[in-house]
Amino acid sequence: MKFLVRRYRAVLAAAGLFVLFLFVLPGYQTKAIEIIGFQAKIILLVIPPTFVLLGLLDVWVPREQMIRFMGPGSGLKGGTLAFFLGSFAAGPLYAAFPVAAILMKKGAGFTNILIFIGAWSTTKIPMFLFENAALGSRFAFSRLAIDIPGIVLIAMAIKTLVPETEIERLYAKAEKMN
Repeated sequence: MKFLVRRYRAVLAAAGLFVLFLFVLPGYQTKAIEIIGFQAKIILLVIPPTFVLLGLLDVWVPREQMIRFMGPGSGLKGGTLAFFLGSFAAGPLYAAFPVAAILMKKGAGFTNILIFIGAWSTTKIPMFLFENAALGSRFAFSRLAIDIPGIVLIAMAIKTLVPETEIERLYAKAEKMN
């Protein structure tokens, strides 16, 4: 029990503050509960399918194949695949991190993992289509032209700045995932 309280102390503190908020500002109770309910529904609609897909990725894609296509020595091919995987992905950014952990577990290179997360966060196809329709093709293509090299540069900078021991620790943690 102590372990659970210690592990989830931030969640418990946030829940306590929320309950306190409900008592201190009773006029906001209905709206606050509606928002919490809406967010819970969104999370419940996103997380289960994400974990089903992760399970399938973990079982169906052999480690050797992942290393060949996205491993540390995959070069441009691996970065391009990571970019397209991130761009075609659906769901909020928090769903990208479990996918990235599975990719790490399967042997994808660290730079490719960073490119995948960067693409997921900034170059999704539906977002591009919306921008093209709402803001015009000049804006949409300009942003894409800036984002793509930016993602690669940031991934390379992080790979350079993060100590190798930290990268190894992250891979070891991903390897222990069930």
